[in-house]
Amino acid sequence: VQLQASGGGLVQPGGSLRLSCAASRFTLEYRTIGWFRQAPGKEREGVLCISSSDDLTYYKDSVKGRFTISRDNAKNTVYLQMNSLKPEDTAVYYCATTVVFGSDCYVEYDYWGQGTQVTVSS
Repeated sequence: VQLQASGGGLVQPGGSLRLSCAASRFTLEYRTIGWFRQAPGKEREGVLCISSSDDLTYYKDSVKGRFTISRDNAKNTVYLQMNSLKPEDTAVYYCATTVVFGSDCYVEYDYWGQGTQVTVSS
C-alpha cells in the first residue's frame, strides 16, 4: 500500500493550501483517513480526520473553522483544505489510513504517507 501526500509548499500567513492524499491499488473509499503533522522539534500530532462514514473529527482545536477534509472517490483521493494559515501551522503533513473499512476516527492507523512540507511565512 502506498499513500502519496502532496500539495505542500510555502504560503504567506492568511493564505490557503490544499493537500492531497492519494493511494495506488488501495481504495480509500469507506476507510478512515487522518491528517497529522510534525513541526521541527515537536512530536507528531493529529490534525483532522474523516471517518469511513464521512464524519469529521478535529484532533486539533486550533484548526477548527480553518481546515476541512473532503473526498473524491473517483480519483481515490482525500483532500485537506487549509485556509487562514498561520506560522504555527508550519510542519510536515502526513496522511494515514486503516486496513479495515467502516471505522471511526479513534483508530490505530496502519498505513502512512511520506509527508509533504507546509511552510507558512512572510
